[in-house]
Amino acid sequence: MKGHFLLPLSFCGAVTAQLDKLAKEAGLLYFGTAVDNPSLNNQNYLRIARDPAEFGSLTPANGQKWSSTQPSQGRFTYGSGDAIAHVARQTGQQLRCHTLIWYNQLPGWVGSVYSRDQMQQIITTHIQNVVGHYKGRCYAWDVVNEAMEDDGRYRNNPMYRAMGVDYITHSFKIAQQTDPAARLYYNDFNIERCCNAKINATIAMIRTVKAAGAPVHGIGMQGHSRVGMSPSKREMKETMARFSELVDEVAFTEVDIRHTKLPIGTAEREQQGRDYMEVVGACLETPKCVGITVWDFTDQYSWIPQQYPGEGEACLWDRNYNQKPAYHSIVGLLHSAASAGLRASATQAPIATVTAAV
Repeated sequence: MKGHFLLPLSFCGAVTAQLDKLAKEAGLLYFGTAVDNPSLNNQNYLRIARDPAEFGSLTPANGQKWSSTQPSQGRFTYGSGDAIAHVARQTGQQLRCHTLIWYNQLPGWVGSVYSRDQMQQIITTHIQNVVGHYKGRCYAWDVVNEAMEDDGRYRNNPMYRAMGVDYITHSFKIAQQTDPAARLYYNDFNIERCCNAKINATIAMIRTVKAAGAPVHGIGMQGHSRVGMSPSKREMKETMARFSELVDEVAFTEVDIRHTKLPIGTAEREQQGRDYMEVVGACLETPKCVGITVWDFTDQYSWIPQQYPGEGEACLWDRNYNQKPAYHSIVGLLHSAASAGLRASATQAPIATVTAAV
């Protein structure tokens, strides 16, 4: 797919359709969104989130993380994750599950484990319980999240201190044993712009893990970036081409593009639209890129203002649920790609059927 499918913003607004419907017509597997539990009490929010033509995939933003699912050793709780899985089951949306092993939102008791054998058993128990609970319902799992530092070193988290890189290998092996049908991903940020030390280290790590016999089916590029400073389509395509040599599929898993200074004007909104189109265009032009997930779709529930004070308005809908120019930019690009039909014969992985009771 060539650059002439990047439609002018003024034209994009004239195309009306919904994101997942157009993404599938353009040859992608899904266009999805993260959903967090506070938003489930908001009917304006749910009207959009539950629309499978808008979002074909839902990701629990926090409900499946370790601090939510096993806050104290041996006590598993699934209410938060189940609430979002229940929405997906009702609507027929696929469930993209997130995340099993992460250094953040990690219960304090995990950090007190120093023995290799103890940590291996703790990881085994955690993954067997959590993946087992959702078995058959997750199209994919982010098995290990953010294991690498930006300079290419392994992140010195409790799991790495106890087991070294073997904690990653072990996690993928146990996840596959527990749910053989799920696609298993490594997920990280700052691995979009080719080519930096973190990307090189990630590639080396995936090779090491796979050489040890662990299945790694996909690499998730989170896609958190800033308006006017986002990676170009060319840079992202180069990265995904390198990842595609190692895994079956790649995806953008947590996309938001934030403004670094507020308030903003028309020029900034249009630039945000162009930046979002670079992400979508890169995925469309990469055969193994299966889909895009935005990290929530409305500024009302964005994590950005709390994490980066003074920055924000990173999503495709504003706080009042109005679609932004970036939304219409993506719609126009997907419509153009679908009309061209260049990915109509793309190989797509099967979607896990959401059938189990929640």
